[in-house]
Amino acid sequence: MIERWNLVLELAALEENHLRRSLRQLDSPQGTKVQVDGRDLINFSSNDYLGLSGHERVKNAMIDGITRYGAGSGASRLVCGTLRPHHVLEEHLADFKGTEAALTFSSGYAVALGTIPALVGSNDVIILDKLCHASLVDAARLSGATIRVFPHNHLEKLAKLLATSQGRRTLVVTESIFSMDGDAALLREIVDLKDQHGAWLLLDEAHAVGVLGPQGRGLAASLGLDGRIDLHMGTLSKAFGLSGGYLAASRATIDLLINRARSFIYSTAPSPAIAHAASTALEVIRSIEGDTLRAQLLELIGRLLDHDLPGLVQRDIPSAILPVIVGDEDRAMQLSTRLRELGFLIPAIRYPTVARGSARLRITLSASHTREQVDALAACLTSRGNKKEEP
Repeated sequence: MIERWNLVLELAALEENHLRRSLRQLDSPQGTKVQVDGRDLINFSSNDYLGLSGHERVKNAMIDGITRYGAGSGASRLVCGTLRPHHVLEEHLADFKGTEAALTFSSGYAVALGTIPALVGSNDVIILDKLCHASLVDAARLSGATIRVFPHNHLEKLAKLLATSQGRRTLVVTESIFSMDGDAALLREIVDLKDQHGAWLLLDEAHAVGVLGPQGRGLAASLGLDGRIDLHMGTLSKAFGLSGGYLAASRATIDLLINRARSFIYSTAPSPAIAHAASTALEVIRSIEGDTLRAQLLELIGRLLDHDLPGLVQRDIPSAILPVIVGDEDRAMQLSTRLRELGFLIPAIRYPTVARGSARLRITLSASHTREQVDALAACLTSRGNKKEEP
């Protein structure tokens, strides 16, 4: 009998190619310092860009939310799971993004899987940047629409794809700051092209909100383009320091999602305590304190880039994501292990998250890091670059 479900062999193949993953338990709160296997490590792998996961106001708001509204929502939003904190948060998000309405989901992944198939179908076209997040790719596939992909930030190819899609409902999908490379979309040009061809644009600002733009409103706002974005997608799990996701758009779009977005309709609503805490996190992001945290983060980004580090690329737009490209998967794992021995938590990012042969250390900075921590990391990476034989 042919063994059709030999999972052990599949795991062995992943192991042989240095692609097997396992879960890592933290024995401390998530932060710039974490405890793993009894050791204290400096964490340069979290997306908690402003350090709000440990912010006293946000933590107290979570406690207050549980006290006032309970731990769980009890049902999906359309049954009886919509509580006041959900509505309040959505009103605040819509105001923040300058749209008529917003809708929250249990995760950023759920936003993509709910939104894209609800708005486009088999007679439509989706055009994606090649480096779009897996959630956006999966959502495009789920929609049944014709999928076209343009090389990363390749405007000429995007223009050709838009021209050949003329006459069909077309949705362009891109990120503002890309999650693995930390570079920015050529957003002004992309917006001009989608307007020229009558397409819609979904912009995922997951890694830009809180970090860039006035009041941390993202890349589109920093470029004065926020009013020309049709679908503003974001997450509560990066700069907000919590979990969940949102889509901000016109009132008609949000009403349609309430009726068609399957990941919204058929999921129990997120905890009202998270929504309550997210409103407080948003207040911090938009405040003078938020400006201070962004300034601290941008200073640390510049500080790391000022070091002569192999693999780090200077960019016109600052990003908290600073990858060190290693290439070989095994070598990336070795380097990650060596850094852990030296007291740093920076996991290796490998295929299929990134293309084969482009394994990397994905360094992410937080406003909660110190200058001394950044300098210590830079010293280790500089040593690695000068001693090629060392992992």
